[in-house]
Amino acid sequence: MKFRPFGRTGWQVSEVGFGAWQLGGQWGTQDDAESVRVLHYAFEQGINFVDTAELYGAGHSETVIGRALKEWRGQKIYVATKAQPIRWPDPGDDAPQMRGRFPAWYLRENVEASLKRLGQERIDLFQLHSWMPDGLYALDWLETLNALRLEGKIDKIGVSLRDYRPGEGVDLARFGLVESQQVVFNLFEQRPAERLFPAGAATGTAFIARVPLDSGSLTGTWTKDSYGSWQPGSQPHQMFRGTRFAETLARVEALKSLCALYFPTLAEAAIRYVLSRPEVSTLIPGMRSKAEVDMNIRYSDSQPFPVALAGALPAHAWVRNFYQ
Repeated sequence: MKFRPFGRTGWQVSEVGFGAWQLGGQWGTQDDAESVRVLHYAFEQGINFVDTAELYGAGHSETVIGRALKEWRGQKIYVATKAQPIRWPDPGDDAPQMRGRFPAWYLRENVEASLKRLGQERIDLFQLHSWMPDGLYALDWLETLNALRLEGKIDKIGVSLRDYRPGEGVDLARFGLVESQQVVFNLFEQRPAERLFPAGAATGTAFIARVPLDSGSLTGTWTKDSYGSWQPGSQPHQMFRGTRFAETLARVEALKSLCALYFPTLAEAAIRYVLSRPEVSTLIPGMRSKAEVDMNIRYSDSQPFPVALAGALPAHAWVRNFYQ
């Protein structure tokens, strides 16, 4: 496992982290004891960064991680969690208001609840599970989080950008008000590399790349029958409903044909593409089994990304939002 600086924090984190949304149970039935075993296996392979949220199974993902941490006796594990806003902004609103989304009493309740579920005295990275650009002016959220930091309840502060809106984090990165930003970045969503990453590099902002495998599509293992095998009501069943699955699969097949000239699997191309950006401190694919851990960490070896392939990928960029 290779490690990278987490922005200006002084942390050294595994460049492949553990995305723990699936451990909350929203991606299909998941056995908690197996989740703990998978977490421990990931830690044994060198993964030392875990990302979760109150939203993931109404705190269940945090509870499972807390159980794993209680039993772990190895290296330091950095835990990142998130508080969702008290009211989510409308996905179509290009200028939602930040003030009132994260009131002081609400943030404090969230921090205390997450600490209890995680079984920790301090949260390493506490993130807002949404960001609105006018938060640069309406700073009540930052005042509260800085107070919690002084009280020793949280260590570092981050935000998770709204899905498929990387431009909303550019000014925040330029000001460097938070230590990290979490953003969708993968073979389809390539825009963070244009403005967001350069802005953050200037201020030492860490970037967490989420859904590097596009919630499973970029593993390259889907077939035309995959959708029918998913549990009704699960996150992927909802996300790729209607015509979305067929359109995604067609675009994945085109990428597979291109990437096959350079890599044996699309998953390898997808992971290596995200790792090719030095501004990315860690990527956080979801993992539900030891086999998935092995697949995701296999490419942490500093191998350069093919220049010719990088030049061909912009033609496959695809801006869409299947997370609403």
